[in-house]
Amino acid sequence: MNQTADRPIRVAIADDQPLLRRSLAIIINGAADLVVVGEAASGGEAFDLARDRAPDVILMDLRMPGVDGIEATRRITADRRLAGVRVLVLTMFELDEYVRDALRAGASGFLLKDSEPDSLLEAIRRTHAGESLFAASILIRLIEHYVRRPAAAQIRRLDLLTERETEVLGLVGQGLSNDEIAMSLKISIKTVKTHIGNLLAKLAARDRAQLVIAAYENRLV
Repeated sequence: MNQTADRPIRVAIADDQPLLRRSLAIIINGAADLVVVGEAASGGEAFDLARDRAPDVILMDLRMPGVDGIEATRRITADRRLAGVRVLVLTMFELDEYVRDALRAGASGFLLKDSEPDSLLEAIRRTHAGESLFAASILIRLIEHYVRRPAAAQIRRLDLLTERETEVLGLVGQGLSNDEIAMSLKISIKTVKTHIGNLLAKLAARDRAQLVIAAYENRLV
């Protein structure tokens, strides 16, 4: 269990399909360290739910009636009162303009709707821990998208970083967890977390997902 017994990870579900919401809730509530605290059928309801319940993680569908998941994500991440709420997008698409827009809006991770239940639970835990998670196929498509961009469009901010921080940023861009980065670089978890903290501060990034964007834009992946 990644969370203390008296404080499970609080999850909200935003999707316009009642059957899917209920199925996800059953899976999530079946884990001892997770609990569903609310459901929403639209982006507007998702934002209201975030303000009312302040969940740790919101599972967000992108294409919903009225206010869509992208705008809901943008509102949530822009609200200082909701700084502790992280958005994990569930999508049927490996990559399209909706996914890229959601990433720019502040989503912390992306998981395909056909993922295994265990992958969903682990994604929630990692998202709550600040370790943004991207489905492997989405990572590949993101890389392809940013590699095709003209060099002039890249964000040049690497002069702010040390050599080790740049190395860590590249591994974050590959979707590695803190444990995996520590093993790859043969350093401690504490040191990895220090580097991540420095990267967030130097690159003015809200969370790890924005570090992934920076890694792609600077062609570190």
